[in-house]
Amino acid sequence: MGPVLDGLVKLQSVENRLRAAKAKLTRCRRAVIIQENQVRSLQSAFEAKKEEIQLTQVQCDRLELELKSKDEAINKLRASLNNARTNKEYAALLTQLNTTKADNSKLETQILGLMKDIETDQAECNRIKQEIDEQKQQLEQIRKKSESLAIEYQAEIEQIQTEWDSLAKTIPTVHLEIFKRVAETYDGQAVVAIEQHGNRSDAFSCGGCFMGITAECVNLLLTRDDIIRCPNCTRILVLGAEERK
Repeated sequence: MGPVLDGLVKLQSVENRLRAAKAKLTRCRRAVIIQENQVRSLQSAFEAKKEEIQLTQVQCDRLELELKSKDEAINKLRASLNNARTNKEYAALLTQLNTTKADNSKLETQILGLMKDIETDQAECNRIKQEIDEQKQQLEQIRKKSESLAIEYQAEIEQIQTEWDSLAKTIPTVHLEIFKRVAETYDGQAVVAIEQHGNRSDAFSCGGCFMGITAECVNLLLTRDDIIRCPNCTRILVLGAEERK
């Protein structure tokens, strides 16, 4: 290969390293974001559970107030029984008293159920709070580690970027622009080697999309130091080591 294609092959190698370093930095920072989301999710669950407890408590307070009112009614009915003048009046008061007692029993059952729910929700609330504290500690550890790694990865990126910039200066502008456009299309993989199938001298394919490449295209790469692109995926084609031999 001539200096143009040779330079593009070298630039592709540096491009791969540069993108790999950037990917490590992205993953490093994403770990912090994921942990922050985990903490926020737990905090939302904690607030929702607290609100649920408050609503249950309001309902419980309302029933206790109703129970107190019925207890007062029972006391009045008992007093009225002592002052009943006729059997009919006594029987009516007794029926009302028993009905109120039955209502009270239902209210007490409901209140006990609500209090049990509050106790269960409070235990869950405490569990979530404990998990939040643990996740926050883990977040702090991940953040510190991420910050340390980020400095390391950023230094690596800057070093590779300097190498990329230096190498790019040796490549003609028109070829470099083509490389950049194709690299953006294919996540950095702009240059691919032609692959030969078996021992056949006329069976070639693109190393990127694996579609067939004509022998004429291979011959052009053997005789010209210029960009030849895959007619299917438009990646920049170069000869592999075996094909150059």
